[in-house]
Amino acid sequence: MTDPDLLYSEEEEALRAAVRGLLADHCDPAGVIARTESETPHDIALWKALADGMGLAGLLIPEELDGQGATHREVAVVLEELGRAVAPVPYLTSAVVATEVLLECGADDLLTELATATTIGALAVALNTAPDGAFRTVRVENGTLHGELTGIADAAVADVLLVPADDGGLYAVAAGAATVTAKPSLDLTRPVATVVLDGAPGRRLGDAEPAVRRALRAAAGLLASEQLGVADWTLTETVRYLKERKQFNRPVGGFQALKHRLAQLWLEVVNLRAAARGAADALATGADTDVAVAVAQAYAAPVAVHAAEEALQLHAGIGMTWEHPIHLYLKRAKADSIAYGTAGAHRAALAELVDLQAP
Repeated sequence: MTDPDLLYSEEEEALRAAVRGLLADHCDPAGVIARTESETPHDIALWKALADGMGLAGLLIPEELDGQGATHREVAVVLEELGRAVAPVPYLTSAVVATEVLLECGADDLLTELATATTIGALAVALNTAPDGAFRTVRVENGTLHGELTGIADAAVADVLLVPADDGGLYAVAAGAATVTAKPSLDLTRPVATVVLDGAPGRRLGDAEPAVRRALRAAAGLLASEQLGVADWTLTETVRYLKERKQFNRPVGGFQALKHRLAQLWLEVVNLRAAARGAADALATGADTDVAVAVAQAYAAPVAVHAAEEALQLHAGIGMTWEHPIHLYLKRAKADSIAYGTAGAHRAALAELVDLQAP
């Protein structure tokens, strides 16, 4: 087997430039902070520009279903840029997680709706569920669904909920048939909600177990690219700030102790890029996917959190203010560190995959 090429292709770099340009125009830090203080934290206008205007909602969906027929590598590039901007859009939850579920179930009509951005989907499984973790189901009684599901990311803006049930099936439920209640979330740019179904009609799409496992594995692998974006922005912004900030009439970044901290962080971010790219390529090719995803997530969360914490510390007083966006990145990094399984859970999964026994 040939080694994967983890370098970015010309097409991927062009995609990055286009997404970054759009986010620069429509997702400035002050606007994101203001939105988190409102009752509508999701930026639907930005979502429409990304999903419909650029066609990014359908990257993983075949062309015959109005998608782009691209791979997880292209999706990873988009998520890097969304992570750099902590963009409050349901891209990971709809264009990745819900899409992977529907691809497994063969729900072509819903895939076309997701690809054309006429519908936003959300998998009704708690955000902190690992790819091999247990997930809650609802009851099926007389053809309707009953139960409560908690920690559902981006449910507030979903048009269709994909709900696992106790009969082993996965059901599509119109969001209007459920009661969706927003809950306090550390990450204000990716809100979670509780979903209550009380006699809601649902359309059975297929078996829940393989669909949910596939979706969560893809989510965990591609989340590493979002975490890379968070870490890369915080490192870049911190270096920029320390070049400008002066103490004793010299740039703060010139002090050796800070140089060492930044150099260590740079090495961690470079390694994270390799792990994230490896996971995206493995998802695209199907080669050693479980191992690559576990490696990426075992490494990604600590690096993203460390980068955001260092940014907060090294920006000193201004970093502690609400007006500066660093808190958004720290909260996203902390929330991502438990999304789709903790680093510890992925290390345990990796040990089992490579038959590495505990001492």
